[in-house]
Amino acid sequence: MIAEADFNITRVETSKLKDINLENIPFGRYFSDHMLEVDYENGAWKTPEIKPYQPLLLAPSLAALHYGQAIFEGIKAYKSAEGESFIFRPEDNFNRFNISAQRMQMPQVPASIFMEGMKLLVKMDRNWIPTQKDHSLYIRPFMVSSDEMIGVKPSDRYKFMIILSPTGPYYAAPMRIYVEEHYVRAVAGGVGYAKAAGNYGAAMYATAQAKLKGYDQVLWTDAHEHRYVQECGTMNVFFVIGNTAITPGLGDGTILAGVTRMSVIALLEDAGLTVEERDLSIDEVLAAHKAGTLKEVFGTGTAATISLIKELRYKDDVMEFDVDSWKTAPLIKNMLDDIRYGRSEDRRGWMCKL
Repeated sequence: MIAEADFNITRVETSKLKDINLENIPFGRYFSDHMLEVDYENGAWKTPEIKPYQPLLLAPSLAALHYGQAIFEGIKAYKSAEGESFIFRPEDNFNRFNISAQRMQMPQVPASIFMEGMKLLVKMDRNWIPTQKDHSLYIRPFMVSSDEMIGVKPSDRYKFMIILSPTGPYYAAPMRIYVEEHYVRAVAGGVGYAKAAGNYGAAMYATAQAKLKGYDQVLWTDAHEHRYVQECGTMNVFFVIGNTAITPGLGDGTILAGVTRMSVIALLEDAGLTVEERDLSIDEVLAAHKAGTLKEVFGTGTAATISLIKELRYKDDVMEFDVDSWKTAPLIKNMLDDIRYGRSEDRRGWMCKL
């Protein structure tokens, strides 16, 4: 039950939606009418506010700007053909958010703020949920340290917010991927499993270098041998070899436990494939390609959902794929879309109805 009385709510007088066409909208460019904001001070969360989307007034000494104590999540809301609104697996993102908070020495955000605030915010701005194919309302919860002082220590004050962005596909076309052998995304004992802002900032240089070579993203490899595959850009990655789908395991804490990843694993098993979560070397991938058993390679993530990979380059070897002939990735995407848009039964209770 959404307890509106627990939130201070200020509604916009006129919606910005009248000036925005939700068809073919780019990813993350526009934001809905309202946002949620709540501060943490003296060991407790203040009364959360939902108010018109607006800039923040920040001190130059804000701790997050200097020391990177910042985390976020990515969630999506969908609308069925009957006009009902749903959020996809929000409790999994809520749980992961607090795992990230713990790793970054930040306070836990209670469900009464994160979950109930998100539901209320999306319900208020439900007209911003696009209905076009591959479109959705992207939900961005985030938290930053907000002490106004310079000093390397966990902050005493924090700001938690949620903003909403109507969006289309993140990757509109199949990707060309460069296997990264020098730069590193994450190491065991690091923050790779947390959705920390710094993970993404640190990845930008390697990605830019790959783009100079004509590639869209990098396939990260392990820090010690640069031999075992990890994530693909900002996504988890799957390799279909024979009738088995293999994705890197989560055991050493270098890989984000993607909510879409979990969902795809379940649907792959429904489709009759064997799924293995384990270490996978790039040499094994290359050998499978040469043997003709590497059938498909695709990334998964909240923003991208499922993104096809049409080319993979490792050293001087270029692995090319006929994505138009693929069956597994398109099938799983259709299965996932049918659940999200209410076209098939939600047997696992993934959809949170508003």
